[in-house]
Amino acid sequence: MMNNKPKSKPSSFRRRPGKDEKKEFEQKTLDLRRVTRVVAGGKRFSFRATVVIGDKKGKVGVGVAKGHDVTAAVEKAVRDAKKNLIVVPLFKGSIPHQVEAKYGTAKIVLKMTPLGHGLIAGSAVRVVCGLAGIENISAKILSTSKNKLNIARAAIEALKKVKKHAVK
Repeated sequence: MMNNKPKSKPSSFRRRPGKDEKKEFEQKTLDLRRVTRVVAGGKRFSFRATVVIGDKKGKVGVGVAKGHDVTAAVEKAVRDAKKNLIVVPLFKGSIPHQVEAKYGTAKIVLKMTPLGHGLIAGSAVRVVCGLAGIENISAKILSTSKNKLNIARAAIEALKKVKKHAVK
């Protein structure tokens, strides 16, 4: 007698969403805002998410996206951040030299510090440097801008200026 049951894959081959999945990047939501568009029938609400992703080994990116709900906006922002990844050359858990950068009105300075000094930075710079894998750095925001998105993008611009040939 034949068994007419369809063959199923062993349990080790089945995919369980959310289980046993190792994430490639860590993510941190920097900013979440509700934005409003006024139309003839009233107001339409959507959400804007700013997300920083990084692998703590030198790759970091910032993404911004809008969606009708929070989860959609965050997922889109993560996809945008993956498109905008940069590689930071690390030198003993820090950067090899001082860099300055400006984005919009936000201006920042990143300085290398000795081993064991820690991550001394404020606002979005701390998140960007932490997810990039930088453990010892001193950062200063020189502008009066409180805009987290511009500060994060200025930090990315500064990390882009770190020279690879300075690392030995």
